Amino acid sequence: MVSVLPRSGGRRALLTAAAALAALGLLLWWLLPLGGPPAPSGQVTLSTGVRSGVYARYGELLKQDLGRDLPQVDVRLMNSAGSLDNLNQLAKGHAQFTIATADAVAEQQRRDPRAAARLRACARLYDDYIALVVPAGSPVGSARDLEGLRVGVGGDGSGVQLVTRHLLKAAGLDFDHDIEAVRVGIDRMPKLLEEKELDAFFWSGGLPTSAVQQVARRMPVRLVQLGDLVPALHRQGEASRHYRAAVMPADAYPQVQNGQAIRTVAVANLLVTTDREDPVMVEAITRTVIRSRDRIGTEVHAAQKVDLRTAVFTDPLPLHEGARRYYVSEKP
Repeated sequence: MVSVLPRSGGRRALLTAAAALAALGLLLWWLLPLGGPPAPSGQVTLSTGVRSGVYARYGELLKQDLGRDLPQVDVRLMNSAGSLDNLNQLAKGHAQFTIATADAVAEQQRRDPRAAARLRACARLYDDYIALVVPAGSPVGSARDLEGLRVGVGGDGSGVQLVTRHLLKAAGLDFDHDIEAVRVGIDRMPKLLEEKELDAFFWSGGLPTSAVQQVARRMPVRLVQLGDLVPALHRQGEASRHYRAAVMPADAYPQVQNGQAIRTVAVANLLVTTDREDPVMVEAITRTVIRSRDRIGTEVHAAQKVDLRTAVFTDPLPLHEGARRYYVSEKP
């Protein structure tokens, strides 16, 4: 068999075409992103919490990491009264992402099932621990002893007030009649305690909360155990199923605890969005949340508990499709 070679002019044409295709391929490689959809862009608002709380500081640090990972996304922060207020901001469309406790989500589902049906989770973050703070010389040894006292219970719309209502009920006290409920947040409660305008205050937050640390430096305070309320709390049924018995480690507030762990109650925090959000955006934000754990955890110690293995346990909310894609991509 005799092979027929193209004439020199034909060979030159083939070589020229091949070179042009190679150049086009290189240009496309340079100009177009590979390995998936284009990077997300646009503006998103994250609703956090009161200015001196853990939510607010966590949001500030997360915004920094999102700015690095998603340079085309303009992340804005919004302060709020807390978890229930945050969920209302999502429902109204004022925010696209927020942090809320699992019990607050369940309460929103009970109050407004239609709006709550659109809520989706990106990740389980860290647990909030409930603290009952009193002056060191106070006779209060349990929440049962708060009858007739002036008690900081968190602002309206806060997760603190929600859990306080459950705890007082477990203690056999009526929120509206048996205590003098002072409805302010952690930004005001420590100062009111210092000025003797409060006898005690409840706080629900990651460990440690800087406002509690600061009041402990300015005056002698004590943390009251809440572990004796757990059985009665769980007898409240569905409304309190997201609370669990917990132990506040001895080093959470070392200047207060004197080496003693405190029996208390904890509840999980979730990063929440809605089913309206673009899966590409949600996937990217979820990725940054998980990968930024160590850096954020150097300042917000609670964030050290963010973990890829537990982040998918977001009861009572289903995962957003974008978050699900991220977790699937991380499987070995």
